[in-house]
Amino acid sequence: MGLDVGDRWIGVALSDPGGVLATPLTIIDRIAQRDYLEAILEIARERDVARVVVGLPRAMDGTIRQQAEKVLEFVRRLSDKTAVPIEFRDERLSTVSAGRLMHESGGKRQRKKVRDDAAAAAVILQSFLDEMRQRADDSEGSVT
Repeated sequence: MGLDVGDRWIGVALSDPGGVLATPLTIIDRIAQRDYLEAILEIARERDVARVVVGLPRAMDGTIRQQAEKVLEFVRRLSDKTAVPIEFRDERLSTVSAGRLMHESGGKRQRKKVRDDAAAAAVILQSFLDEMRQRADDSEGSVT
């Protein structure tokens, strides 16, 4: 499961069972749904999620600033409620990439922010899946 955590919305994406392709699933409104952590955990239980990948919004120079601190606190609270491993991915420009992909795919303009958040979660998750696949390919080809 991939998460793009913002102040208002949490974009959620899932991968296929083989861990090849990430797909936007939904968004969770942190204001309208007060128990948004439980909503995430419910999706994780229903979909038998083995790992959660959360985008960490570092500044362009790589430092941790205010928004990243908010995400770190969110993950601390989430990890207190689950044994599912949680990992971070650098999410710099993931929302920009997601918006570009949505525009190129001809998505409608309505609810753009909502779609972009779920798509950003998919971009974050896809980068993780691609890296894991590359590591597996590299280790199969290496001789020890």
